[in-house]
Amino acid sequence: MISLVWVYILAGLTFAAFSVFSVTDAENPKRLRNAAFWGLLSISFLFGQWLGDLGNGLLLIALVAIAGIGGLGQGKPPTTPPEERQAYAERFGSRLFIPALIIPATALLGTLVLAKIRIGDTPLFDPKDPTLIALGLGAVLAISTAVAMFRPPLTAPLQEGRRLMDSVGWAAILPQMLAALGAVFALAGVGQVVGGTISDVVPMTGPLIAVVAYSLGMALFTIVMGNAFAAFPVMTAAIGLPFVIHQFGGDPAIVCAIGMLSGFCGTLLTPMAANFNVVPANLLDLPDRNAAFNGVIRAQAPTALALLVANMALMYFLAFRF
Repeated sequence: MISLVWVYILAGLTFAAFSVFSVTDAENPKRLRNAAFWGLLSISFLFGQWLGDLGNGLLLIALVAIAGIGGLGQGKPPTTPPEERQAYAERFGSRLFIPALIIPATALLGTLVLAKIRIGDTPLFDPKDPTLIALGLGAVLAISTAVAMFRPPLTAPLQEGRRLMDSVGWAAILPQMLAALGAVFALAGVGQVVGGTISDVVPMTGPLIAVVAYSLGMALFTIVMGNAFAAFPVMTAAIGLPFVIHQFGGDPAIVCAIGMLSGFCGTLLTPMAANFNVVPANLLDLPDRNAAFNGVIRAQAPTALALLVANMALMYFLAFRF
């Protein structure tokens, strides 16, 4: 049976390659710092299940220390010149999108078809994580297809991956860290405290008020945390479960799904979502890229607010009216 462990191994080996290539990148003055950061991240994927809570905690502190003291440098791996890329674009045309489309197609196929295949009594994919496993398989197939189409040096996928990860920097692991923080908050009972505070201020006299409080709370807490996955366990424990679902009888699947979408509206509005809003501003070299609310966030704000209102209406009508 193919389990998520194989995806972790693939990711760990990839980050290990980034670490090795960083050491040899003489044009990066912070190459040793980059190598240590990606190397530690590789260790977390490859050996995290054996390190225990203390070992993983120390590893996380080391990652934060490396990123916080001087940050990471921008690697300069060998890449194709603009003229060669233009030639590839003219030669392949729309076929350039084939490798990119393979990833979502494989993820969809894996979820709907491959997850149901069994070899004897054993499922082909671990039934707990078929989509993530298929996503990893899709990435491998996409890279293999791209290599077959363009015939680059064998190290090109890893070098280009390192270039992209160096551009994103420490923000690449921010979603995982914030999601873990959300789980810690949930275990610490932050949701119950927040729920008690909100119920003291906002009278939960009807489902519409509860829906607005839950959706707005998801967006606001996501703005503070920078990640809807961190906000979800807290706000669902605070408002979603006790009020929207238990007290007023909202459909749990609808409430939780649209609640997460409300959190994503907050993602569009916060500089805390560094990999979504800060990194693009830096890559685009926007003049206000260092501002708290840069051009990327301001451009997304009208859409985010409109979607938040739409999510509130959708949750109310789907969870209680149909």
